[in-house]
Amino acid sequence: MGSIKIPIETSARHIHISREDFEKLFGEGKELTFVKELSQPGQYLAKERITIAGPRGTFENVAILGPFRKETQVELSLTDTRKIGVAGVIRQSGDIKDTPGCKLIAGEKELEIDKGVIVAKRHIHMTPGDAIKMRLKDNEEVFVITQSFDRALIYANVVVRISWDYQLSMHVDTDEANAFAGDENPHGVVLKLFGGDAYDLGKWADELLEGINRTI
Repeated sequence: MGSIKIPIETSARHIHISREDFEKLFGEGKELTFVKELSQPGQYLAKERITIAGPRGTFENVAILGPFRKETQVELSLTDTRKIGVAGVIRQSGDIKDTPGCKLIAGEKELEIDKGVIVAKRHIHMTPGDAIKMRLKDNEEVFVITQSFDRALIYANVVVRISWDYQLSMHVDTDEANAFAGDENPHGVVLKLFGGDAYDLGKWADELLEGINRTI
């Protein structure tokens, strides 16, 4: 079975916001303003922007992603957390218990949240059909090797997230994306080093050598 190429998308700092918190900042009865769809079905970029403030600094013009969530969640990179002075807690999306908070600012309105700032654990969205093809299980952690002849690397601890509502893609933050030299459409493949054969190491070695030879 050939390796399935997984698109790798870079997720810059952003916020998922609850309706209650959004109305506190933008006004009662206000709704998120749709701008464009994102790669995951049902997810979209909103027009509204927020400033995020911590003890040491702020980030202005932070994107809000819709639709509304049950609880507000701010997703930053580890570098971002250091810049604003909050702890960098690595979590899966939605797991915000015992995470740091921050201040949210929209115009003259301010809101202090006592939790919700996370560094998102790198993960792959896929359908059950994709999972069957790659012999993967929900919440399994895998290795993913990037396809880059200049600066390829292997990501460890990549969480597999499975739902019929997902579209196949791997999400990394800006720190992680800057660690490898990708193409215009970067991608990777699952590399199961123990107890699995989701990726053919021999085939990968041949592809790598072919790429090196092209650059000589």
